[in-house]
Amino acid sequence: MRDWGNAVPTTKVVKVYGAAWSVYVRIVRLALEEKQVKYDLVEVDVFAETGVLQEHLRRHPFGRIPAFEHGDFHLYETGAIVRYIDDAFPGCKLQPTDSRARAKINQIVGILDAYAYRTLVWDIYVERVVSAREGRLADERKIAGALPCAAVCLSELTRLSGDRGFLIGGDVTIADLYAAPMFACPCRHLKPFH
Repeated sequence: MRDWGNAVPTTKVVKVYGAAWSVYVRIVRLALEEKQVKYDLVEVDVFAETGVLQEHLRRHPFGRIPAFEHGDFHLYETGAIVRYIDDAFPGCKLQPTDSRARAKINQIVGILDAYAYRTLVWDIYVERVVSAREGRLADERKIAGALPCAAVCLSELTRLSGDRGFLIGGDVTIADLYAAPMFACPCRHLKPFH
């Protein structure tokens, strides 16, 4: 029988607060799906004209998404949430125990968070695809300015992943869960970044 260490029983209700279209909410949802954890998605619109609801600010004082609830345990920030999901629930491990492989995963997640997300999603995808869908002209200067950073991001992700089926090793990891929604990005409902 496999030892799940600090795994927490899944009988407590798991809730994810955020918008289904959000890249970061999708990362959390992918982690829950990989671990086969049932959860409820509670839609939260942080771009509402009336502002972020006080109820959500109590869950996430910075007014962002996602926020997470497992029984009486509450978290915000995607990295903390997905690492908790991996540690707390049985199933496939999304983080290797090898310190070097884990460091590479954290490096890739750092690249995706710090450089790729804004560049690939907001500065390129939103400007090129969403603007056309909304009938407005793309900001070509913003796109042109983002392309060098996008090239470095993609080059580094390619270099770090090598010839593997996944970003690190032969199995899905947190790095893959971060990358997949950024590259898929079917964000039909993205709203302008505040």
